[in-house]
Amino acid sequence: MLEGIAVTALGTMSGTSLDGVDAAVVETDGVRIFGFGPVAYRAYTADEQDVLRAALGRWQDDDTAAAARIVEDAHIAVMAGFRDIAVAAFHGQTLAHDPRGRGTHQCGDGDRLAAALDYPVVWDFRSADVAAGGQGAPLAPFYHFALAKWIGARAPVAFLNLGGVGNLTWVDPACADPADPGALLAFDTGPANAPINDAMRARFGRGYDDNGQVAAAGVPDMQALAAFCADPYFALPPPKSLDRDHFRALGPATAHLGDADAIATLTHAVVWSVASAMAQCPRPPARLLVTGGGRRNATLMAGLGAICGLPVDPVEAVGLDGDMLEAQAFGYLAVRVLRGLPISAPGTTGVPMPARGGRVSVSRERTRA
Repeated sequence: MLEGIAVTALGTMSGTSLDGVDAAVVETDGVRIFGFGPVAYRAYTADEQDVLRAALGRWQDDDTAAAARIVEDAHIAVMAGFRDIAVAAFHGQTLAHDPRGRGTHQCGDGDRLAAALDYPVVWDFRSADVAAGGQGAPLAPFYHFALAKWIGARAPVAFLNLGGVGNLTWVDPACADPADPGALLAFDTGPANAPINDAMRARFGRGYDDNGQVAAAGVPDMQALAAFCADPYFALPPPKSLDRDHFRALGPATAHLGDADAIATLTHAVVWSVASAMAQCPRPPARLLVTGGGRRNATLMAGLGAICGLPVDPVEAVGLDGDMLEAQAFGYLAVRVLRGLPISAPGTTGVPMPARGGRVSVSRERTRA
């Protein structure tokens, strides 16, 4: 597999929002992007979400077999519909993340997916980075670097993913390679949709705040926000990463508030955490491009525009797909794994030097062939 030769890679993503599995094709040589292909989505049922939610915070030595089976089955179901795939990526479902302690846990077995599908599956992307002293997250920044080149960016640009957790990638497109010093700075910003969605489910029986309408009707509680802003995480220098439930105290801190005020407080916590992250960039980016479900929250987006002092747009503004960008990222990384290229660097995960990662599983039938 050589540079300049496009490979049809299928990426998948099951994020911390626990809504379902995204699948998307990207044409790439692991360095450049040549184009994009079909996409698909498989939602988790309410019962499946309950099983996955109950498994959050559990580790490899805990009983997470039921959660892993759900994740694997959902991926196989959505991936089986794709044809002419050279390689696929399986991120798994993040259940726990503590890179300076117990490590990281993405449940799901890539061997099982490879046995069910007719193409190689790259998985376990994070373990090698953590073992080498990195955070193991975020891993999309190398793809963000390729996207900055794809859209023709000339000045630094930042990509903000608002999934269950928020993460930011600052890109200097003047650099030649994502592993170059100064090319990238990436880190988790703080909570994003996860606490909002959890509160919406508890208070309204709905999975999310549609277009930020509930937050728009409320007033944020400044005392709860002040306690949130005092969390030591925000003072840590990047790169840095978070577990989905690191800010679980936000729930009790807003429990006494009315419904709209609670959701407004959680939404403004996201806005503040992103503004804090922007202040840690090497220099201000020309624009902030937002991906993930949070870009559909008008109240959240308006708050970001008001506080960041630069253009804030969904990635669709530059012709990208904000629903599938993370899935595409892992397809891109799968090709890098096959080529033996690094998938993380000191500026993205804090690993001491650019690091390779990932495991490759191939079906027995393909091996025999």
